[in-house]
Parts: sequence; structure tokens; C-alpha cells
Amino acid sequence: RYAELIYNGFWFSPEREMMQALIDKSQEHVTGTVRVKLYKGSVRTVARWSEHSLYSEAHVTFEEDAGAYDQKDAAGFIRLNALRLKLIATRNARVANKG
Repeated sequence: RYAELIYNGFWFSPEREMMQALIDKSQEHVTGTVRVKLYKGSVRTVARWSEHSLYSEAHVTFEEDAGAYDQKDAAGFIRLNALRLKLIATRNARVANKG
């Protein structure tokens, strides 16, 4: 959408400016180094580093990690996300039955 706005000449539009503010805010802490491997027209990330990284090896395990993650936390998240999928499926079935 952003590129489309620019391509269509809407550089000074409120929509483009709002999207720019979103992009600027989301990129405030995006710094660092990325090492890539180029091979036959493809690109693969092989290493990355940033002092602002949120990645922590101590927190990527589902094993004991000093209480940072409790597997029971996932149950509510899964139910909540499944609810919208169930509602969509119900609506789609209702629409299909009317057709």
C-alpha cells in the first residue's frame, strides 16, 4: 500500500504520512549487522547482530527458563486466536448454505 500511494503520486497525502509515522516508529531500534549469502539469484541470512535485539537464547526454550515462559500461557492465546477462526468458519458455512 505504501509503495502504491507513492507510485500514484500521493507522497503528500495524510495516508502516506500516517504510514510513514508507523514505519518510523517501528524502525526506531532497528540497527545492527546482517550477514547474507548470495547464491544463484537467492539470498539467505546466515548471521545477524544488534545491540537492541529482543532475541535471547535463555528465552527460546520451552524448558525451564527461570519463569520467563509458562507453557500454560499458550492455552489462552490459542483459544483466543481459535475463536476468530471458528467465527469465520461459521460465517463462511452460513454464507455457503444461503448460496
